[in-house]
Amino acid sequence: MARPTQRARTLSQNFLADRATAERVARLAAPDTRHPPLLLEVGAGQGALTEPLARRSRELRAYEIDPGLLPGLRARFAHTPHVRVVAGDFLAARPPRTPFAVAGNVPFSRTAAIVDWCLTAPGLTDATLITQLEYARKRTGDYGRWTLLTVRTWPCHEWRLVGRVGRYRFRPAPRVDAGILRLERRPTPLLTGAAARRSWDDLVELGFSGVGGSLHASLRRARPGRRVDAAFRAARLDPRVLVGEVPPAAWLRLHEELTA
Repeated sequence: MARPTQRARTLSQNFLADRATAERVARLAAPDTRHPPLLLEVGAGQGALTEPLARRSRELRAYEIDPGLLPGLRARFAHTPHVRVVAGDFLAARPPRTPFAVAGNVPFSRTAAIVDWCLTAPGLTDATLITQLEYARKRTGDYGRWTLLTVRTWPCHEWRLVGRVGRYRFRPAPRVDAGILRLERRPTPLLTGAAARRSWDDLVELGFSGVGGSLHASLRRARPGRRVDAAFRAARLDPRVLVGEVPPAAWLRLHEELTA
């Protein structure tokens, strides 16, 4: 059998070894023990985060893909009836039909797939994920730049970086620090209706399609120049701005002006 460190590397596992960080993530994921009624944990590992999550949730499903960790997890929570340790890959799970939240110390190599799973789950209310710090900063605009995925999903989801976790708070220690990413579904979307969402997706895809990184030049390929110029003035954007430097709020103003 592979030793734990070998298996951890194979599965991209860096176990959280800091109790204060685990408690902080649990408070963010479940600030009120009455909400959410159902909480899913991605990669329970050795249970460091599972334990504080269990104290703050009404029902917890802790997913773990590593069969070598399952006996210890099940023994640890054998007398906690509202906690169910689920053997298998979280990404293979069918999203619950009722509202639910997600939390977890995410394997860095699987972050994008787990975030995509969360974004496409209709019942998801929010996700609190420990990810590679660079990923969290890129997705939340912490570098002063925003990605295509962040802007495209912004009308329905808010992205926030709510904390940093030093690499030595994990065992084994990863090569880089981690961040705590909050992904929250908006109770009321900023854009409503299928037509508005389609026009938003079209605008964002066009803007990121790239003419030297210039949003202004990209939009003018398919929209009347005068309208693009007027929209930029309304959004208080410099026509020379690069597409990644445009914050989501300015995108919303551009969309409002160009679809009026």
